[in-house]
Amino acid sequence: MTKAKPQNAVAPMPEEDNTPLTEEQIAAASNVHHGDADCEFKSKVTVTPHPEKPGRFHVQFGKMIYNMAPEPTTTGAVRLEDKKAGVVWLQIPAKSMLMNTKVGQRIVDSCMNSIQISEAQSAALAAAQAEATDQQDNGIGITPDAATAAANTAVPVRPGKSSKK
Repeated sequence: MTKAKPQNAVAPMPEEDNTPLTEEQIAAASNVHHGDADCEFKSKVTVTPHPEKPGRFHVQFGKMIYNMAPEPTTTGAVRLEDKKAGVVWLQIPAKSMLMNTKVGQRIVDSCMNSIQISEAQSAALAAAQAEATDQQDNGIGITPDAATAAANTAVPVRPGKSSKK
């Protein structure tokens, strides 16, 4: 009789990349949010700093664990990449996503960790406050002082009279 494997077993760690990180990669690592990120369809991704290799990360989705290194970007997005597996973790302020670069598809999208959730809530609150202040000050978007000033500076034209001489 064979014992059944536990359902929550994690895949073995893939072979790690031991290429030294550049200064730019190490600098980019400081911007990586780590911890659990809740994603679409009740999925979860966990980003953990590598315990023995500063600047590198383990990214776990389901039973898969990817060994990732930060890659500098020109857009300000955070990009972690496991070149051997062909998988990329992209982190922008609003969300994060895990992508399979070999087939050009998202593995999981709309992931948000506690920092991204907090920033999104703060941005939504600030936008709501700005909108409320704007509506309170300007009503339906017409500024009475500006409308009055525009009416007072208009040159009246009498019907039937021409301005030509």
